[in-house]
Amino acid sequence: MTPQASTASRMWNAPATFWLLLSLPAIPMMASLFGGEFKQLLHPTGEFAARFMIISMMLTPLMMLFPKVRAIRWLMKRRRHIGVAAFGYAALHTLAYVLHEGTLQKILDDLPRLGIWTGWLAMLIFVPLAFTSNDVSLRALGVTWKNVQRLVYVAAVATLVHWVFVAHDVGGIIVHFAPLALLSLYRVGQNLKWWNLRFA
Repeated sequence: MTPQASTASRMWNAPATFWLLLSLPAIPMMASLFGGEFKQLLHPTGEFAARFMIISMMLTPLMMLFPKVRAIRWLMKRRRHIGVAAFGYAALHTLAYVLHEGTLQKILDDLPRLGIWTGWLAMLIFVPLAFTSNDVSLRALGVTWKNVQRLVYVAAVATLVHWVFVAHDVGGIIVHFAPLALLSLYRVGQNLKWWNLRFA
């Protein structure tokens, strides 16, 4: 490998480069935020939060299906970054919602609605997931770390319900969640097969 190619490879694989890629969709969103266009922010911020959450969840079963695909392995090494990006877009989504509502009373009046409290539940779950997505937390929590990260499945269900009852976007829901559901079923099936073989 030439020095130029080696430098290009290091730059491409640098965490800062990946963070830049994850942040690109947020650039027009921030323009809308500072422009006071809070309602227009609600759909794209929520959609990207869901997308990044789904991508991070799909990587393990994709690795099981295609263990030799380099692109999947490359993303797998950066899965925690993708999860934190999901939290970032979810936080921006929440901020846009709060600013759009304008008052605490309106937010509280909305809270009993199924589509609203499930969104808040997903956001609350994103917080510990994001703040433990680092090596320090992994070492400190030990085996508990995986249990914390498994809360993402609860967040995924809450996000799905939130999307169904707020956006009423059936096509978008199918496009985003159907691949995750199929891959999750595949993962469960493979794990059950391994369990049966181990204890047969």
